[in-house]
Amino acid sequence: MSGTLTVIGLGPGDLEQLTPQASEALRNADSLYGYAPYLERVPQHAGQTRHASDNRQEIQRAQQALAAAAGGARVAVVSGGDPGVFGMAAAVCEAIESGPAAWRELEVIVIPGVSAVLAVAARIGAPLGHDFCVLSLSDNLKPWSVIERRLEAAATAGFVIALYNPVSRTRPWQLQSAFEQLRRLLPARTPVVFGRAVGRPDERVGVATLATADGSHADMSTCVIIGTEQTRSIERAGKSTLIYTPRGAARPST
Repeated sequence: MSGTLTVIGLGPGDLEQLTPQASEALRNADSLYGYAPYLERVPQHAGQTRHASDNRQEIQRAQQALAAAAGGARVAVVSGGDPGVFGMAAAVCEAIESGPAAWRELEVIVIPGVSAVLAVAARIGAPLGHDFCVLSLSDNLKPWSVIERRLEAAATAGFVIALYNPVSRTRPWQLQSAFEQLRRLLPARTPVVFGRAVGRPDERVGVATLATADGSHADMSTCVIIGTEQTRSIERAGKSTLIYTPRGAARPST
């Protein structure tokens, strides 16, 4: 008898931001698969097995989980934030498409979670109040030239830009290069938000302008939000600055 495979978004890290639906699915799973630091966030439940793997083993992880589900287990694949935003849901779908026919017959459930961009935005106000886009700066799965074209298109179209995977030990230069490109397209005063590990004990949130933004202030646990020409900062005596993007956009002159 075939089991089930559930892809679960764990949210940004605080268990209070784990949805009740996700909590129930984690409790009911026989086996959990995921990137080791994400599995460490999941409360232990008796009788479960855990299968940790590295962060570049998404397809192998998905294949192992699907094989276990095809054998009759109730399998949970965990993903940080939301599993559909640069997460494991796409890897599971990719593995199903190229895998054996039995995997297509499995019941596959995707449970959403709070994505990092939403958690960071909530800490600082409403920078996503109008149209926005989300880009990954990792060039592991796409060439840097594609990233550059997308950055230019997003900036010139007036989107707030959220950047995932901004830097890593093997990719230390991409974020600074992105800032340099965007400085040619956006005003120097454009707000830039650095949100690191939001919802976890080592959380750190800071605000700069595009003119002063420094790529060395980010790591792989950081989500960077870059505003538009319309994004505004509200200074408040004795309280944190609020960053927001107005809900409306100016109509083009005729």
